[in-house]
This record gives sequence, structure tokens and C-alpha cells, in this order.
Amino acid sequence: MVPVVTPAGDPMKLVRDYALGRSVLTDARFSRAAAVQPHAPKLVGAEPVSASMMSIDGAEHARLRRIVAGTFTSGRIAAMAPEIEKLVDGHLDDIEAAGPGADVMTLLAEPLPLTVMCALMGVPREDSERFQSWVTVLFDISASTPQDKVRHRVRLARYMTELVGRKRREPGRDLLTALIQRHDGGELSMTELVTMGLALLMAGYETTIGQIGLSVLSLLSDPALREAFLQRPEPALEELLRLNPSTPASFPRVATETVRLGEATIEAGEAVLVSLIDANRDERVFGQPAAPQRRRAAHLTFGHGPHRCPGAPLARLQVRTAAERLLRRFPAVRLAESEPVVWREGLLTRGLTRLSVQW
Repeated sequence: MVPVVTPAGDPMKLVRDYALGRSVLTDARFSRAAAVQPHAPKLVGAEPVSASMMSIDGAEHARLRRIVAGTFTSGRIAAMAPEIEKLVDGHLDDIEAAGPGADVMTLLAEPLPLTVMCALMGVPREDSERFQSWVTVLFDISASTPQDKVRHRVRLARYMTELVGRKRREPGRDLLTALIQRHDGGELSMTELVTMGLALLMAGYETTIGQIGLSVLSLLSDPALREAFLQRPEPALEELLRLNPSTPASFPRVATETVRLGEATIEAGEAVLVSLIDANRDERVFGQPAAPQRRRAAHLTFGHGPHRCPGAPLARLQVRTAAERLLRRFPAVRLAESEPVVWREGLLTRGLTRLSVQW
């Protein structure tokens, strides 16, 4: 655990240890609700709003989480597999048409999660360009100006409010329509409805784009991991997620009382951040952490405890389908010889803006 100064200029403790990280993510004394209060230390200026499911604790958080949990059951996600496979194959057609030097990010990793999230939430496909550049605001450090961040937040809130009105007039078989029905039944306030819709859209879109690109990069950079993935996709997928996560750190939590954490004491009001990427490579848990593991502890890429990402099954399905069908469609696919990778900058999430391949 090391002291750090965040991009917002505030002090925090960064937990890099696997066991201590899991402890922070499950201990109710480390509060997400306290972390979004105006006086609390901040990671960046784009924390989720206080009414968001990502910003509350305890019974209220559990209530909101139960409302969306049914959408991400293993059965419902499995039922989406044929449609996601069809979408991926269409994007692979685009890669083949582009020819060697094709960019996996713009032709596969970016459009796939956008289409999937639009379909899941009931966002009209023609609306996607309206908000595509706004949804990164949740993870924005320096990708845009403070004024732009505010404008993006306002535009997103207005758009989701408008979409709720449209869905009320023309309901569909989508998650937003289901949430509206919960609102009409008294289970959600209008603020909770709008913020939940935005949270699911923003978190599920940007992180999945990053994870697809990073996973393909790992497979094309490591022949042994690539072979393991083609032979046994499920366990190898977990290694891809562990070794190269798009979410390097948790959202911060603030101690509501003095807590002994390992050999350190966290005072009430101090903020703690869990480095998921470091915890995933803790040598005491994973041995040689950079090598693929045969027997492993559960990685923390999707978090841990009450705030663990509810959309993890959908993200897994998209990453596995995109990577596996790419490798099988183009058995000789490899990184392009000239500047194949450009890293994205200015966001809390990790990812690429370009991943050029040839075959």
C-alpha cells in the first residue's frame, strides 16, 4: 500500500496487494457513498453522481442491483450468443474487406459493444452517434476539458430523459423499458431510473471496447497464450482478463471509521483506491504473475464484493466471441509490421485507439 496523489490533486492510499484489495472491496467501512460527497478526496472530477448504483452502499445499493441482476443471468447472456456471433462475423467481413493493415479497434472492438449496448438498453441505432463521444465522461481524466466534461454530463442526462419518454410512448423488449415498468411500479424514482440507465450504458461500453482490444493484443503477442485460448477458451479467457485488464483500478472508497488494513491504519475520512492490475499480479497469489496460470485465484478485473460489475458475463461473452472468431477466421493473423498499436490516453480505463493486423 502506497500513498499517491490523484489527478484531482487529492491524497489517497493505493492498495496493490490482492488480499488487502479484496478486503477493501468487501468491507462496509470503506464506503462508495462517502467517496462521492463534495468534501471527500477525489480521483478525478467525473465521479458517478450520488444517486448512481455505483455511488451508494448497503441496502439501497442491494435494492438497485437486484433490479438489474435478472438481465445479466447466465441463461439470458447465453441466449444472446448467436446474435453476438452474427455481429462479430459481420465486423470480420469488414476487416477482410479492408485487407492487411486493418484496424481491429475501429472495425471490431469499437462497433461491437456499441451495437450490443444499444440493443440491450433499447437505444435506437441512429442515436448512437449522438452519445458515442459523450459516454467516456465517467472515466475521463484529461481526454477533454472540464467544460466539455460538464457539457457531456448534461447532454447524457438530457438524452436519457428524452429516451425514457420515448420508451414510455413506444415500449420495447429491452432493459430501459423494463426499468420504466419498475419506476411505474414504485420501485425506482425517476432520478434512479435515469442514472441507472446512464451507468449501465457508460460502464458497459467503454470498458468492453478496451478489453476486446487488449485481449486481442495479448493473444497476438504471446503464441503460448494464443494456443491455450484456441484449445481451451474459457480458462484462457480468464487469464486474458487477469493479465491485461481494461479497468486498472477501482473507484475510490472512503473510510467511515478508523480501519486497520494490513500493517497500515486508515483514518476515518481517508480515501483508498485498489489497484486491480497490481492485485491481479500479486506474486504471493499467482506465483509468476506474468505467466498464464493453470490453477488460479479469482482475478479482480471486474471488481469484488457488492459492487462487482453486474455486466461481467456480457463482457466475457463479447471478448471471447470477438477474439476467438477473429483467430479462427484469420489463422495467420498477426500484428502489422509498422506501428500496429496506439494507446489511448486521458482516461481511467486502459485501451487502444489503433490495433493494426495483417495475415
